[in-house]
Amino acid sequence: MAPGNMTQVTEFILIGVSHCPELQVPLFLIFLGIYVLTAMGNLGIITLTSVDPRLQTPMYFFLQHLALINLGNSTVIAPKMLSNFLAQKKTISYYACATQLAGFLVFIVSEAFMLAVMAYDRYVAICIPLRYLVVVSRRVCLLLVSLTYLYGLFTSIVFTLCVFSLSFCSSNVVNHFYCDITPLVALSCSDTYVTEILVFLSAGTNLISSMTIVVVSYFNIVLSILRMRSSEGRKKAFSTCGSHMMAVTVFYGTLLFMYLQPGTNHSLDTDKMASVFYTLVIPMLNPMIYSLRNKNVKAALKSFMTNPCHSCKLL
Repeated sequence: MAPGNMTQVTEFILIGVSHCPELQVPLFLIFLGIYVLTAMGNLGIITLTSVDPRLQTPMYFFLQHLALINLGNSTVIAPKMLSNFLAQKKTISYYACATQLAGFLVFIVSEAFMLAVMAYDRYVAICIPLRYLVVVSRRVCLLLVSLTYLYGLFTSIVFTLCVFSLSFCSSNVVNHFYCDITPLVALSCSDTYVTEILVFLSAGTNLISSMTIVVVSYFNIVLSILRMRSSEGRKKAFSTCGSHMMAVTVFYGTLLFMYLQPGTNHSLDTDKMASVFYTLVIPMLNPMIYSLRNKNVKAALKSFMTNPCHSCKLL
C-alpha cells in the first residue's frame, strides 16, 4: 500500500443497502436475522460433521469446510454492515476497508473452488464408486482443501494490494455496504486500466475454471446415472448430489447474473443486490439445503439434539 495515500484518504463512507432513514431499523432487523440463521446453520454443520461417526466421509469433510467458508464470508461483511444501519456516521477506516476486502476475496474465491471440489467428489462417488476411498483419500482431501484456501489467499493478497496501491484523493464515499473492488476502483483518481483488466481476467478465469470442473463432473454423473438399469439406483445417485446441485445453481446463477449483464443495464446498485445474495443469503441457505435434503445430516442432528453429551464425547 502506498503510504502517501493515507494523507489523502484515511477513511471511507459506506452508503449501505439503502439511503432511506426510515428503512435502517427494519433492514437492521432483517439482516440481523439472516446473520443469526447463517451463524447457527453453519456452526451446526461444522459441529455435526465433527462429532457424528456417520458424517466422517470425504463428502462431509468438504461440506464442513464449505460451512466454514460461508460463516467466514458472512462474518467479514455482516457485523460492520449491521452497525452501520444504526450509526449516524457510516465510516470504515482505510486499513479496516483493506482488511474487509482481503477477507471477502479469500472466502468468495475459496467458495467457488470448494463447490468445484465437491462436484469432483460426487463424480468419483457415483462414476467410480469402487475406487472412491482410494481416489478421494484423506490425504487427497486435505490437499484439495489446502490448495483451495491457498489460492483464495493468494488472489486476495494480489488484488487487495492492487486496489490499495491506487490513489484516493477525491471522494471517499463507497456506493456499497462493504469494501468491494468495483466501487473502490470507481473512486480512484489514479489510472485504473491495468487493475480493471487484471480483475476482469482473474474473475473470468476463476469463474470459468471452477464452473468447467462442475459442469464436466455433472455431465459425467448424468451419463453414469442414465446408464444405470435400476430405478432405485438412479434415485439414490440423484439424491446424493441433489443438494450440491442446488447450492451450485444458486451460487453460480447469482455470479452469472452479476457478470453477464449488458453494459447498459449494469450498475453499482445492481451489484449491491447481487452481493447481498452471495455474501449473506447464500451462506444462510446452504446449511438448509444440505440438512433438509440429506438423511444422514438430519439423523445426526436428531441424535445430537437427543443426546448432545454423548456426541461431544466423540470429539
